[in-house]
Amino acid sequence: MTAVEPETLPFLNIAAYKFAALDHLPERRAVLRELCTRLNLKGTIMLSEEGINLFIAGTESDVRALLTRLRNDALLSDLYAKESYSNTQPFSRMLVKLKKEIIAFGIDVDPVMAPSPHLPPKELKQWLDEGREFNLLDVRNDYEVRVGTFDRAEPIGLDNFRDFPEAIERLPEDWQEKPLVMFCTGGIRCEKAGPFMERAGFQQVYQLAGGILQYFNDCGGDHYHGDCFVFDQRVALNPQLQESDVAQCFCCLLPLTAEDQESALYRPGESCPNCANSVAEQHAQNIQELEARIHSACQPLPGKAPYENRRPLNVPLRFAGQTLLDFLDSLHPHIGRETWAAHIANGQILRKNERAAPDQVVAAGESFVHIVPETIEPNVATEIRVLHMDDALLVIDKPAPLPVHPCGRYNLNTIAKILKAAMPGHHPRPAHRLDANTSGILVLTFSREFARRVQSQFSNGSVEKIYHARIHGHPAADTIRCDQPIHDDS
Repeated sequence: MTAVEPETLPFLNIAAYKFAALDHLPERRAVLRELCTRLNLKGTIMLSEEGINLFIAGTESDVRALLTRLRNDALLSDLYAKESYSNTQPFSRMLVKLKKEIIAFGIDVDPVMAPSPHLPPKELKQWLDEGREFNLLDVRNDYEVRVGTFDRAEPIGLDNFRDFPEAIERLPEDWQEKPLVMFCTGGIRCEKAGPFMERAGFQQVYQLAGGILQYFNDCGGDHYHGDCFVFDQRVALNPQLQESDVAQCFCCLLPLTAEDQESALYRPGESCPNCANSVAEQHAQNIQELEARIHSACQPLPGKAPYENRRPLNVPLRFAGQTLLDFLDSLHPHIGRETWAAHIANGQILRKNERAAPDQVVAAGESFVHIVPETIEPNVATEIRVLHMDDALLVIDKPAPLPVHPCGRYNLNTIAKILKAAMPGHHPRPAHRLDANTSGILVLTFSREFARRVQSQFSNGSVEKIYHARIHGHPAADTIRCDQPIHDDS
């Protein structure tokens, strides 16, 4: 990385906290929110009755204007801010939050009344230079520690700082007798962890003043290996307080070293060596569970038990002006005029839930309902395999015969009804046509937006569909070409 004078970079980043008994929190939030918006600052300010904790970035003049405003408050007059510079804005928005605690700990600890002694960074360096006997405890989460830590440090072993009270029970008993220096990123976690350890019987507890970032500022990288993880888009800072080469996984959010990023398992925006296998395993498990639910939805087939089928009948323009009986006989002549007349007489044709008359005149767009009692649908194939599933798409291997939509003799024994039963709360939409008697890949989408995108790819031909026909015997010709349209739009 090319060396750059920090002050020449356009964004000043500050991290600051102070434990103080703050009041009128809603009013403070409103004032700070308006000020930060006007100054075009981004980051997070947390306010609680125990104090303030903030991470802010912007131009140097705007950030210093915020600090001046904060320090004008007598309760925050000595607010100290750790500073670094960056080439880009590391935050995406500006938040001012009211919180129960400015650092979540879950146990009542008062850092103001009973703080642990602060050890200045230069004094810690001197202790390390001298090889003095003491224990050095990293109280950060494990994923932060793997980015970098002090050479002699012992990680506490945390996934979440709230678990700290339980974690100290695993420390060796003789640690209670020796001097112990704890540290974190900026110092705020130690403000609560230190007094808690003293309460638990540790006799000589010190906290590194200002944390790792202040040590970098005062002492550079002596006795430290790696970088320091930070909770913004920079991901990590090197001992020069500049953005390092550490990246962050889009999927599991763990920091990635240069070695991690060179791994064959690293796919930017998808997965990393820490989660690649777990992502693949979870994906396979999700598919397996969905296939099991589909199988259950088909045992028995939903259309196997007799039910009252209510089939919609919509009047096309070309039948407008006909009597109801003429319309039905013209729309579905294979059923037979006498059968239609019997259905009307039996009250099986409804218009707005009322019995329709055979001689009433129908209008274009008018809707009727045909009630078919004791309907039992023909059996269908149920060997549905899930090929792929994510937040946008569902891809299945559809067997035949199996209709996609309710139609004709099939209302319940369809892909649409089976998936609705297997995936409650989801409404996968087919992105293309696939005939009931055609087996093959069917692509479905989980939202209208993705349906629009995917369907357009099928309609404009950017997605190619290939059909394979299974033929018994040999056709009269070796090559057959059909130029007839599937549908006559005229």
